[in-house]
Amino acid sequence: MLYLFMIFILIQVFRIDKTNAPADPGKDIITVTQAAPEISGILRTSCYDCHSNESTYPWYTNIAPFSWWIKHHMDEGRDELNFSEWGDYKERRKDHKLKESIEMVEEGEMPLSSYTLMHGEAELSKEQQTALVKWFTGLRTYESDKPKE
Repeated sequence: MLYLFMIFILIQVFRIDKTNAPADPGKDIITVTQAAPEISGILRTSCYDCHSNESTYPWYTNIAPFSWWIKHHMDEGRDELNFSEWGDYKERRKDHKLKESIEMVEEGEMPLSSYTLMHGEAELSKEQQTALVKWFTGLRTYESDKPKE
């Protein structure tokens, strides 16, 4: 037991990098699309910690190995979709990311349950899910691939 405790203390030396990449507001999806305040609020509360360059790091990101796991998820999230870099995406990529976002929200896969466990305010209500799906759908540019209403 003492060895486990010593290992736990030792791994605290290996800290995660909490530096966010610079965010250009002119490239952010909220600015580019002139999102309504309701949508902007939902995105910032439920999506931006993992899908933007505006992540906040709560106290528990100071505790290894949890911090490593969280940082890995955040890095994966940004690699998959970064709302702070929306203005740099090509139209086809934007459309594909919107399609994926619709599917993830409709299926309740986003935000991750592991995230909402510690951030209850990020859990989407049915109304918020509907609003996001409607907004994402409205932004899509490839009509032939849009779901039929």
